[in-house]
Amino acid sequence: MAKPRVFITRVILEKGLGLIRDFCDMDLWIDGLPPPRQVLLERVRGVDGLLCLLTDPIDGEAMDAAGPQLKVISNHAVGFDNIAVAEATRRGIPVGNTPGILTDATADLTFALLMAAARRVVEAERFVRAGLWKTWSPALLLGADVAGATLGLVGFGRIGQAVAKRATGFGMRILYHDPSAGPLPGIPAERTDLETLLKESDFVSLHVPLNSGTRHLMNGRNFSLMKPTAILVNTARGQVVDPVALHAALKEKRIFAAALDVSDPEPLPMDSPLLELENLIILPHIGSASRTSRERMSLMAAENLIAGLKGERLPNCVNPEVYRV
Repeated sequence: MAKPRVFITRVILEKGLGLIRDFCDMDLWIDGLPPPRQVLLERVRGVDGLLCLLTDPIDGEAMDAAGPQLKVISNHAVGFDNIAVAEATRRGIPVGNTPGILTDATADLTFALLMAAARRVVEAERFVRAGLWKTWSPALLLGADVAGATLGLVGFGRIGQAVAKRATGFGMRILYHDPSAGPLPGIPAERTDLETLLKESDFVSLHVPLNSGTRHLMNGRNFSLMKPTAILVNTARGQVVDPVALHAALKEKRIFAAALDVSDPEPLPMDSPLLELENLIILPHIGSASRTSRERMSLMAAENLIAGLKGERLPNCVNPEVYRV
């Protein structure tokens, strides 16, 4: 019996790749960069399943290019804003993602960025390497206090709650804004509106999905509400922050600093004015980049893919309504 045909848009870790290789006739894109659009449309033609990354736009055109036999789309990510889920649902195609397993890794990185920005760690390291360190000085590279500060969490899902747990160890006052989330037992977090959160927080950390309501959520108006001593941390999606407004807020010292794991666009072009700023830390989207998390992501993505190919319910499905049609 012929194996189901699948296209995988990038090399994932062997834990998941091995499962797919054993079960499927696998076409694997081995380049380090995402497949160009035309290549993607050609390579999906006739496949039964597709495993993609958040860098791959999978819209109705891509689904139609694959053909009516396409049974499943598995996203190697928690977020799925790269996939036209409504189009998949309309075609009866389940879409899988990889929730939960990267919560701690992303929360750890969030707090690492918060600490690094507060204590100007990256700036200080550059200072030393540039040969500028001549002596100890009372006013050298003064940063912000973390212990006892107010942390505002915009979004209070799994990752936001995990960051809140870490903040309790620093005795931080914790505010959160999330219309769909309630209090977390054991965590002294106070629910509030966005405006109050921005005005009162020393650190603002973003943990919302990207959608029409959160795109450029952090704009000029909302930056103007923040304290001039405040620090913004973003480990969600780059488009949640308006880069022009962020640049103005940082350059004009309307906020103290920002620390980003994501950007808009992504990757950030080398001629971006943001890269000229000393009070910005930017990382190449490594929130889930611990070996354990990425191995579990690859395994979950493979399990979603194979379940869909077998006609079984996906272990993690973002459009379960396809099963009620």
